[in-house]
Amino acid sequence: PYRPWGWGYYPWGYYPYDMRYGQYVFGDSDRASNQGYKDGYKTGEKDGKKNKSYDPQRSHYYLDSGFGNFAEIYRSGFSRGYEYGYRVGNSRAG
Repeated sequence: PYRPWGWGYYPWGYYPYDMRYGQYVFGDSDRASNQGYKDGYKTGEKDGKKNKSYDPQRSHYYLDSGFGNFAEIYRSGFSRGYEYGYRVGNSRAG
């Protein structure tokens, strides 16, 4: 099904980020959790490498997810990914 621009679909296929509102639009909870984990891992690893304080809620990914669907599932995945990514980044920071 085609959706208007900015609702998670483009003519060439599905894209999970709503450009108009700056939020994710997911088809199901598994996608929300998986994307949250990926974003959290990437963010946590960067924060760990830079020796920033441990704070997944500082990320715009975490904050913006409150306006999308499956927000709590995304945030749960993000927090798990952030925790693991932060440890990995911190171990590489030396």
